[in-house]
Amino acid sequence: MEFEFSEYSRQVQDVMHQFMRRRVMPRNAEWHRLANAGEYPLPVIDPLKLQAREDGLWNLFLPELREEEPGTRLDNLDYAPLAEIMGRIPWAAEVFNCSAPDTGNMELLHRFATPAQYDRWLRPLLEGEVRSCFAMSEPDVASSDATNIATTLRRDGDHYVLDGRKWFITGAAHPRCDFAIVLARCDDHEGGGPHHQHSMIMVPLNTPGVSVERNIPILQHHSPEGHCELLFRQVRLPVEFLLGEPGAGFAMAQARLGPGRVHHCMRTIGQCELALEMMCERALERRAFGKFLCDFDNIRDWIAESRLEIDQARLLVLQAAWRMDHHGNPAARVAVSAIKVVAARLQTRVLDRAMQIFGAMGLSPDTPLAYLWTWGRALRFMDGPDEVHLRTVAREELRRARENRGATAVYFTL
Repeated sequence: MEFEFSEYSRQVQDVMHQFMRRRVMPRNAEWHRLANAGEYPLPVIDPLKLQAREDGLWNLFLPELREEEPGTRLDNLDYAPLAEIMGRIPWAAEVFNCSAPDTGNMELLHRFATPAQYDRWLRPLLEGEVRSCFAMSEPDVASSDATNIATTLRRDGDHYVLDGRKWFITGAAHPRCDFAIVLARCDDHEGGGPHHQHSMIMVPLNTPGVSVERNIPILQHHSPEGHCELLFRQVRLPVEFLLGEPGAGFAMAQARLGPGRVHHCMRTIGQCELALEMMCERALERRAFGKFLCDFDNIRDWIAESRLEIDQARLLVLQAAWRMDHHGNPAARVAVSAIKVVAARLQTRVLDRAMQIFGAMGLSPDTPLAYLWTWGRALRFMDGPDEVHLRTVAREELRRARENRGATAVYFTL
């Protein structure tokens, strides 16, 4: 199992570091000024997107990117450090056309789109001309069990009729969000088992019957691209908008999540690295009770614990990325569940320490710390709550124990 990055990967990392330092970070204050004024910061992002594409920093996340498609093809292991670098500025991923949920949607369309669907939806996403969202979770069911999804998709001649309500749909408030991929219970396949009753369908957001009801704040933090509630009332969609086969929605959703979870976790690690750097600088300059904070033993413990935990988490994520590259996404399923739990818990722990060292300023919008803590807490729900992932890991351990039952008997001394 090799974690050595290729020479080409290291070169791309250097280019990304330079781009972030010279072009993205100087625009950070302007981005926040526009976002706080209620204007989506396209005047900041659009010029940077052009520059990123010219520099070869475009569509970096898609190992199956074809020669004729725009972007730089990297495997999961080589993309992981780039996600960490861009994660230090939460809005930066859009600059490189590497934002969630577009990345997952592009993976889905890359694998399952018909030629017509490719031209209508995937090509504009690859070009960065539009944004998209993925509508799965619902307010009235426990969406951690996707078989509960209650939004309905009913066949009516040459159309499907979509009815239901979705919420916490990331990206739906973006001014360029053009369509949603919606997971719904489909009457085309009601006779199947619980994992074969749902389908995915492409839904242009300007279709009659589709409405964005509200942008829901996350722990009182408002996201300009939105975590929205969507309502679908008798939305009529041509049958050719169905993505993949009827009843295949659950399997497609699982296929979508693996690489995206690696991306989330590596962005989290980048944010934890930033928090650690900030807490160290603050500890070096802030005095209390006659000495600098860095001279207190508990502060040094917090710094050391943060370094150990960040490095441990990074190695676990890189291991999951390596497994996906060498053995396929299904083989990395348990590893991906593990990193999802570890990274989210890491972020809230490290950010909590940084906020404590900063004092009251750490709770304010003057630093990114409070927002990053909020994102870490939200990550414990996103792409499945901790409890679901822990269950996956435990099931694998118990499966191996059943297969090897009695193997530990030799270690007993009586």
